[in-house]
Amino acid sequence: MDEKKTASTKKATDEKKTAPTEKVVAEKKATPTKEKLVKHILEGRVYIQATFNNTIITITDRSGNAIAWGSAGTAGFKGARKGTPFAAQLAATATARKAMAQGMKQVAVLVKGPGSGRETAIRSLQSAGLEITSIKDITPIPHNGCRPPKQRRV
Repeated sequence: MDEKKTASTKKATDEKKTAPTEKVVAEKKATPTKEKLVKHILEGRVYIQATFNNTIITITDRSGNAIAWGSAGTAGFKGARKGTPFAAQLAATATARKAMAQGMKQVAVLVKGPGSGRETAIRSLQSAGLEITSIKDITPIPHNGCRPPKQRRV
């Protein structure tokens, strides 16, 4: 038994001595990036969620799959400026351009929320080149649900 141990330890020490002293650095292979496919979707829906602090625009196809989205934050605004109508206008224009690059032409607009960017977002979608077929307000109205926040004293 002792002979087996010494033979195996000899092999291990021989392997250690013959191991290369240079470090092998693994080369990083460039991973191919996915190219975005142009989807040629002609009709879709635009969801505008206008809160007091921000405006979020999502453009989907008929079945609800998101094609393009944008917000006042992605348009470059921060803080209280995100809630302005001008921020909503720029966000809607940028989102409409993304959707038109995918082939979108006609949209039905669904507006949700009490924010100040509602009307300007709709106008900027139209001026960007999208044909608006219908406008619908889907703001959720409670049937006496949660207690509203207290009135502000300014």
